[in-house]
Amino acid sequence: MKKPVIEFNNYSFKYHSQTVPTLQNINLTIYEGEKVLIVGPSGSGKSTIGHCINGLVPFSYKGEVNGSLQIMGEEAGHLDIFSRSKMVGTVLQDPDGQFIGITVGEDIAFSLENDCMEQGDMVNLVEEAAKMVEMGEYLPTSIHHLSGGQKQRVSLAGVMVDKVEIILFDEPLANLDPATGKYAIELIDRIHKETNKTVVMIEHRLEDVLHCHVDRIIVVDDGRIVADMSPNKLLSSHFLERVNIREPLYVKAVKYAGCTVTEDMKPAHLDSFTVESCKDKLLDWFEAVNPKVLNEKTSPVLELKEISFSYAPGHETIHEVSICINKGEMVSIVGKNGAGKSTLSKLICGFERPRSGSILFYGQDITSDTIMERSLRIGMVMQNPNHMISKHMVYDEIAFGLVIRGVLEDEIKERVEKTLKICGLYPFRNWPISALSFGQKKRVTIASILVLEPEVMILDEPTAGQGLRHYTEIMEFLVELNRQGITIIMITHDMHLMLEYTPRAIVIDGGKKIADESAATILTDLEIISQANLKETSLLVLAKRLGIVEPKAFVSRFIAFDQEVRKQWQ
Repeated sequence: MKKPVIEFNNYSFKYHSQTVPTLQNINLTIYEGEKVLIVGPSGSGKSTIGHCINGLVPFSYKGEVNGSLQIMGEEAGHLDIFSRSKMVGTVLQDPDGQFIGITVGEDIAFSLENDCMEQGDMVNLVEEAAKMVEMGEYLPTSIHHLSGGQKQRVSLAGVMVDKVEIILFDEPLANLDPATGKYAIELIDRIHKETNKTVVMIEHRLEDVLHCHVDRIIVVDDGRIVADMSPNKLLSSHFLERVNIREPLYVKAVKYAGCTVTEDMKPAHLDSFTVESCKDKLLDWFEAVNPKVLNEKTSPVLELKEISFSYAPGHETIHEVSICINKGEMVSIVGKNGAGKSTLSKLICGFERPRSGSILFYGQDITSDTIMERSLRIGMVMQNPNHMISKHMVYDEIAFGLVIRGVLEDEIKERVEKTLKICGLYPFRNWPISALSFGQKKRVTIASILVLEPEVMILDEPTAGQGLRHYTEIMEFLVELNRQGITIIMITHDMHLMLEYTPRAIVIDGGKKIADESAATILTDLEIISQANLKETSLLVLAKRLGIVEPKAFVSRFIAFDQEVRKQWQ
């Protein structure tokens, strides 16, 4: 029988800044060599469980602990943070937050240097860890020259070199493009099999994680564990639906068609999912669902004309990109990590100046406008909320832009409170931002721009770290703004978001525009998918398995149907 390595017994935790516990009577045992996934809505407490395991609670996040937590058979309260780090290695969702060294090799070696290891032994261990994560040839490379996926691999190597028994991944897919995310899940799976380490993953993107085998899925809601079962059993139940966690799209389509999903149908993996008995119901449902009606084109609001830009001489990041965005459009910009998507947004907002080309707003050249002048027309929400937040309290952060613009106090209060409610932040309006989860911080930064009512909004990964309900609330609010004439541009790795909300998508690769088509067309073009590190949607694969003549139409109709169902939550 496998021995327990993590044991929560009637465990509760309350942050000092809060009045009610974030975790309530947690009972959970994770065994040696298991691979476990923890899921839950944003703010449910799943990240706090991770913080309790790796020692950030109580060493960094202070609060009141009740009950027992044992790590590797030792009471966690008796372990200092150094001892805990030798048992549990953590790979953060933002790898930049845990880098110390300048080069890949230096960063991997950091903990060994702290242990005063002999240099020869250190070199051998670093090379071994780097090779395991396929970064052996990058040891002399600067951390800052790596892609998002490569940075994550270096973070993992830095954990592996310490020979920890437990590896904790906090939202490992949050900042990765679809193909890199798929590779990350395969890498985690390979290391789990080769080393027999205990792996705990905290992640929103359930379908992506289930690309590889998971032993158990722990569902957390409102600080409590509401389910703990195998993936096949969980997906044949209604637990995920009850707590508003997105089920795999192919499973949801089968359920929408009126089919009962059972454990023996093996729904955890599309390849093994036996849907043949549901074929007739799925075809009938497909015929009955109305297709989505696209909006007509309007006049241009934002135009990029042959824009080129370089961060350093001799290395062009953006190469002669021309894009026309029409008023009232909702557009996705997609592509692999490092393709130039975020750089384009910086050029549009004025954070960077193009080397050549021009930017037009309603036909007027704004290439030379200042950041302040552009901010009156164009709002930008960055990918990392910590790069935007400047105040300590939630209300003050959202009100800040209105305050510096001289808006009257009564109007500020009205607009801030309205935005707080729309973004699901009203209960937290008097909270310190330090007490929020990453997903909640993300909503604060979106709210701080929404409250300014810009004509064009650019959002870099607007739904990263969001549970399905908050994802829906934010996106439906953006849709409502869009209906009122505000133009929305989203930089995203979320292929479902792209399909569901943006009829048009622009694909960037190597600083060049390689496609500008409908989202459904792009995600059925295998050449573009491969070149831009995108991923074919499971709905398309399901439609092909069913023999549907128009698989793109099946995808579009599912999206329209699913959107209408979730609108009822509003």
